[in-house]
Amino acid sequence: MGVPAALTRRAFPLKSCSPNRVMEGNLGPWVPSASYTCPVPSLIAIPLALVASYLLGSVSFGILVATSRGVDIRSEGSGNPGASNIMRVLGKRAAVVVLIGDGLKGAVAAGIGVVVASPEFGYVTLLAALVGHTFPIWHGFKGGKSVATGLGGIIYLAPLVGLLLGMLWIAMVLVWKTASIASITVMVLLVPALWIGDRADAELLWAAVITLFVFVRHADNIKRLFASNERKVTG
Repeated sequence: MGVPAALTRRAFPLKSCSPNRVMEGNLGPWVPSASYTCPVPSLIAIPLALVASYLLGSVSFGILVATSRGVDIRSEGSGNPGASNIMRVLGKRAAVVVLIGDGLKGAVAAGIGVVVASPEFGYVTLLAALVGHTFPIWHGFKGGKSVATGLGGIIYLAPLVGLLLGMLWIAMVLVWKTASIASITVMVLLVPALWIGDRADAELLWAAVITLFVFVRHADNIKRLFASNERKVTG
């Protein structure tokens, strides 16, 4: 069964094609349907962009920083190679390096999508980076929870929203000393903030998928929060 043209255009908008190089037809979700056409280079670049974003996301700065100090971060603290566990085990300076590194790779991944296709597709490549961060091919498919990488991508795609949510995350961590509360809160606010900012429907759709992905990654944290035994951030 084919994908309706309107839905395909909304969820996977691409740049307009040149008149002498087009492809038409209902070839699947990545290819606009019927009368909507796109350039051949984009059709090749899209899967490459997704693979590149996944591989980039698979570079875990938490694991790299901890390993450089002779520590296996996945066997220390919460076992998560994110900035909050790095702070618990290695201190604030190491956590800042990891936070910046993970955020930058999210921004670069989002930028790849924008350059290849459109701002909306930047959310898709960002999601690919989040999958890489969570299931990194370079590190045995055992990664982090993707909040810093996600916020880095949002800062690139929607700077004001991303910066405000990033500052809110930092403020909440400083006040409550619980990274999961801050992470869940900013994810809850992501789609409404983008909606207030009058972002495109496709951006809202993919932001919602990103939010759901991060929520699933925080399932154990949510259980511990309800049980009042969630770990605090120290360092």
